[in-house]
Amino acid sequence: MPAREGKSPDVSASRRPINVRERDRLTVLTVIDSLMTAGAETVATRIALGLDGSRFRSILCATRPTAPEHVAEARAKGVEVLELNRQSRLDVWRWRPLVGLLRGGRVDVVHAHKFASNLWGALLLPPRRGLPVLLAHEHTWSYEGMLRRFLDRELIARRASAIVAVSPKDRMRMIELERIPESKVVFVPNGIPDRPAGDRERTRRELGFAPMDAVVGTVCSLRPQKELETALRALGRLAPHRPALRFVVVGDGPERGRLERLAEEFGVPTVFLGQRPNEEVPDLVAAMDVLVLSSRFEGMPLAVLEWMAAGKAIVASRVGGIPSILEDEQEALLVPPRDYAAFAQAIGRLLDDPAERQRLGDAARRRQQAEFRLEHTLNLLEALYARLYAEARSGDGTLTRS
Repeated sequence: MPAREGKSPDVSASRRPINVRERDRLTVLTVIDSLMTAGAETVATRIALGLDGSRFRSILCATRPTAPEHVAEARAKGVEVLELNRQSRLDVWRWRPLVGLLRGGRVDVVHAHKFASNLWGALLLPPRRGLPVLLAHEHTWSYEGMLRRFLDRELIARRASAIVAVSPKDRMRMIELERIPESKVVFVPNGIPDRPAGDRERTRRELGFAPMDAVVGTVCSLRPQKELETALRALGRLAPHRPALRFVVVGDGPERGRLERLAEEFGVPTVFLGQRPNEEVPDLVAAMDVLVLSSRFEGMPLAVLEWMAAGKAIVASRVGGIPSILEDEQEALLVPPRDYAAFAQAIGRLLDDPAERQRLGDAARRRQQAEFRLEHTLNLLEALYARLYAEARSGDGTLTRS
């Protein structure tokens, strides 16, 4: 069998031995819009809270307003939190505390997440070479738009010591489309923590589903990237012949009103549950028979990793990083994006074949456990932090630790 797409050499394979004393921890500053509000924010927060405390000090900077409970959780785990509370792009003055922190000599590594934080990190770093080093983390985008590509290449990539891509596809796009030097772009896969299994039967009863109902679902933000219209059109083809079909949508966003109207227009019995607390999601996923991701572009979505961990049968668009985490016909069914006829065929096939659902779900769970656990992501990033810091030190013998 040919090698799976997405197998990437371990970033630690080429690093040289690092001499970081246990008592001389590196200080890592994580910069993100807010904590635990969406996929990228969740990844950033989990990384900051999960670093090995014997080797790293962790500081979290939330540039936008964030939920007090998430701030309290971070502080309870010994992570310092700097809240900037920016309300708009014009609140430039609110960056002053971050500038003071960056120029105060306390920070060794700045780990910025998403374009805005990557950009501001590049702009606000002290003008001298050396420490702190900047690690820019891109969580995927459409790679459309000349200005964004220009800023990524000419500003962020020039100031950053490395750029993290969350999928092999994104890494190649950065190199080939944005023309960022290959040596600067590192693939680090997302990983998720282990979570308890959900209660399928209780949740289905609470949602009002009968034991024989065929429940298709998704968990995502309701925005254009997710292309849920494709899923609704596909289910609209199946619904007339499957009176027990139900569609469950977990998540909210600007597309909700339009999607509710389309569900009614296409005759799809749909339950829009809105945004639900993280602790409820495993139960809701357990209640579903088939999970659907119909996005037009993706990096490495946490929702799909969670579906894999739950051992669920998945139908997904063959886009971005999806083929690097799910092999078609082995761990999921992958179909062309926006092809609602292909989605309908794949969903119908799995609804008709419980054994096939079980086979794909079991294989997906095994792969998630082997390759996409949070511990693996943390190990790779901790090695990367140490290497970048050591390289910055070796480039300037006058630098000293604070």
